[in-house]
Amino acid sequence: MIPNPRAQHAVTGIIARLHDPQYDRWAAQIRATGGCRQPIHLRGRVRHIDAATGHVLHTYNTNREPGGVLRVQCKTRRASRCPACAEIYRADTYQLIRAGLAGGKGVPETVSAHPALFVTLTAPSFGAVHTRREHGGKVLPCHPRRDAGTCPHGRPLSCTARHGAEENRLGEPLCPDCYDYGSSVLFNALAPELWRRFTLALRRHLAKLHGLTVKGLAEHLVISFAKVAEYQRRGVVHFHAVIRLDGPGGPHTPPPAWADRDTLAQAVRHAASAVSVPVPALAGEPARVLRWGAQLDVRPIAMDRELTEQAVAGYIAKYATKAAECVGTVDRRINSPEEVTGLGLRDHARRLIAECFRLAELDRLNELRLAQWAHMLGFRGHFSTKSRRYSTTLGALRAARVDHMRDEEISTGRLPLFDEDTVLVVAHWEYAGKGLSIGDSVLAAALIGMPLPEDTTHMEPSDG
Repeated sequence: MIPNPRAQHAVTGIIARLHDPQYDRWAAQIRATGGCRQPIHLRGRVRHIDAATGHVLHTYNTNREPGGVLRVQCKTRRASRCPACAEIYRADTYQLIRAGLAGGKGVPETVSAHPALFVTLTAPSFGAVHTRREHGGKVLPCHPRRDAGTCPHGRPLSCTARHGAEENRLGEPLCPDCYDYGSSVLFNALAPELWRRFTLALRRHLAKLHGLTVKGLAEHLVISFAKVAEYQRRGVVHFHAVIRLDGPGGPHTPPPAWADRDTLAQAVRHAASAVSVPVPALAGEPARVLRWGAQLDVRPIAMDRELTEQAVAGYIAKYATKAAECVGTVDRRINSPEEVTGLGLRDHARRLIAECFRLAELDRLNELRLAQWAHMLGFRGHFSTKSRRYSTTLGALRAARVDHMRDEEISTGRLPLFDEDTVLVVAHWEYAGKGLSIGDSVLAAALIGMPLPEDTTHMEPSDG
């Protein structure tokens, strides 16, 4: 049997690491990263200096670390890249969303009495796609159409298959040549603008209902929200949002009596149907007007209802760590149309990416940066966002975690206790690579008790 070079390289790396005199310290670093698959390597030093005398009280230098680097978490939100760091991001997002519905993290518990809705804004149809439909626990045929005939390209306009939940055909067009790939890509690119216009229309309609100006509305109530983008299998994003009404002081003050759930629901439905984003006609391209889809879901959130704050927070947090992988694309930037050929993508994802590059060549669409975001099928917005006064921030949650970890290190003697008011901390760091070698990734998985990633070809750090 011919030896596998990758397996030999992994075994050699494992043996070398296990015999390294600094193995215990390396293992401690790996445990500290919590199983991060692509830890960031930092090189540098930290000095604690007495501000009054200039005396150096304590010095830390990575020269004493294994490989001369400190390994820290990559902190990505993408579960496809690092499940461990994505899980932390998911948990933080859950706390952020839940605090805005039930209180905590600096938000008063009285916020739970404020009117709040869970709203899903979808994309319109760009052509019939294979889908999975259920009714009463029974899977229904995909697109059963009697005497449907064929499309102009000779493909049937009916599908009687009962698709499985993980079937690759889900989301793919019945006829790719009939599918409006251009509008699909442009909807993704302009979805953030469509959301912005939706929030403006929401404020205008609430103000109009009670004879107020938009500026005057702020003296009576504030609209707070948190949202996340989710990719449908057909490759377009839709938004799940928590929309809450507060008094002028934010979550600390109740909204006026007239600002109830029914009023908010009416304003949401009006705003969703009223807004649009026009795309001017370009050379060889039709004029387009992009709107939200007809499938608008508006549901109240409350502890005594079917949809609780825990359920909503969990649902939104789940999608905060995902991207376009469900469509069959990749989770990294694609630099040229030629690169798509070697990625082994399914036809639908390949066509969407190719359309991004094609439309990127049109001068009037330059600002959409479609080529740079082709791997995201045109979407370039933030996956999870919130209004300023909805609740706490991810930064505050991370800072609290850092403080907790520092207190633990001080209590165990791993970090000296200094008076922060009299000690100056001077740090100098520089990036020195990321990831783990194949052998190190095997050892790390064993240390943390996590499965190995399917692909370790990218795990080659700067220090080998």
